[in-house]
Amino acid sequence: MSTPSEVVQQAYAAFGRRDIPGILALLADDVDWQFHASPSTGIPYGGKFTGKKAVEDWFVTLAQNDDIQQFEPREFLAGPDHVTVLGWERVKPLPNGTPFDGEWVHVFTLKGGKISRWIGTADTAARQAAAK
Repeated sequence: MSTPSEVVQQAYAAFGRRDIPGILALLADDVDWQFHASPSTGIPYGGKFTGKKAVEDWFVTLAQNDDIQQFEPREFLAGPDHVTVLGWERVKPLPNGTPFDGEWVHVFTLKGGKISRWIGTADTAARQAAAK
């Protein structure tokens, strides 16, 4: 059985390949997926999503709204059933935004070797400014 860090690293590797089915295979069927962004930021992929289909739709919305040009998970802080990842990205808001650099935090919870919860947050103010 893979460790929580190994599962999370597999998810990031799949994301790097733009392999959404590969990510979905690592998720629990009833996964709780949350991206913390208030409606005032204008970020359409903010909110809470439950289940693999909702997460698949979340990735579609993300791709329609952000051109992620560089994405680097940098630090993995692991516990027995969770992993917190600190990272950096360069993103261009679509369709006509300006690229910006920002840091992010992702928190994963695993049960039975599957990702059961993901909470993400990033520099929403920088994205909001870059989208104008």
